[in-house]
Amino acid sequence: MSKKKEQLGQGLRALLGNIDKSDSGADLKKELVGELSKKTEEIAIDDIEINPFQPRKEFDQEELLALVQSIKSLGLIQAITVRSISESRYQIISGERRWRASKLAGLKTIPAYIRIADDQGMLEMALVENIQRSDLNPLEIAISYQRLIEECDLQHDELAKRVGKERSTVSNYVRLLKLPPDIQSALKSKKLSMGHARALIGLEDPSQQLFVYKKLVKDGLSVRQTEALVRDMKNPSQTIKKAPATVEHPEVKKIKDRLSYVLGSKVEINRTARGKGKIVIHFNSDDQFNNIVDQIDD
Repeated sequence: MSKKKEQLGQGLRALLGNIDKSDSGADLKKELVGELSKKTEEIAIDDIEINPFQPRKEFDQEELLALVQSIKSLGLIQAITVRSISESRYQIISGERRWRASKLAGLKTIPAYIRIADDQGMLEMALVENIQRSDLNPLEIAISYQRLIEECDLQHDELAKRVGKERSTVSNYVRLLKLPPDIQSALKSKKLSMGHARALIGLEDPSQQLFVYKKLVKDGLSVRQTEALVRDMKNPSQTIKKAPATVEHPEVKKIKDRLSYVLGSKVEINRTARGKGKIVIHFNSDDQFNNIVDQIDD
C-alpha cells in the first residue's frame, strides 16, 4: 500500500473513531455514510475477524475452491462489508465466504465497505441514492441491491418499493451475482449488456451460461438471438424437427411390396438419389427367419 493510501486509511479510521466527539457529528456522520456506501478501502485481511453471531457456519468446499481460483484469475469482484470495532480492527457484516477465499488465494488486503455504528437508516438512504445514478453498470446496481437486502434486512418486494422498481427487476439484478465470474467481469466492464445477461440467467447450469456467453461473444449475437439460443437449450426437444418425408419412387415401392409378398415379411428399401442404399428384411422368430432363408435359396 502506498504512503498516500496509508495516510488516507489512517484519516478514515480517525474519522470513524472521533465522529461522535465532533460538534457537528450528525452532519459529518451522514456525509461519511454516504461516501462509505459507494467507496471501498483496501483493508489488511489479518485485521478482519468473523462475526461470532453469523448463523452460517459451514461453507461448501468445492464452491469455496472455485471462488479461490476466480479470485486468483480475476481478483475479487464484489467487496465485503465490515464494521469498525476499534482503531485497526474490523468485523465482517457480509462476505465471510469471499473473505475466506481471499485468504486462501493469498491476498494480503481485501476491498471492503466500512460501516459505522447505528448507521442503518442513513446507509439505506445513501445506497438508494447511489442506485439512482445513471453511470452505474448492471453489476454495480446488483451489488447495491444485495447490500440493501443483506445489511438493511429488506425483502425483494420491500426493496422494490424503496427504489421504485418492479420486484422482478430487483430479482433479475440480484441473480446477476450468481453468474460465473467471467461473465460478471464482462458485465462490470460493460463488455456485456444487461439484456444479454438477463438472457443468460435464464439458464441455471453455469457451464451452459459460459457456453452461450462465449458463443454470443464469438458470433456477435444480438439479445434476441441469445434469448432464442437459451430457449433452445432449455427445451431441446422442441428444436428437433422431423426430417421431411421423402417421396418413394414408384418402381422401388413395387419391388419392396413384391419382396414382402414373396418372403412373407416386412421389407424396407432405403435408397439414395445416387443409387446407393440397403434392403432391410424384418423377422419375428426363428421359424420366420428360416422361411426367409428358404425362399432366398429357392
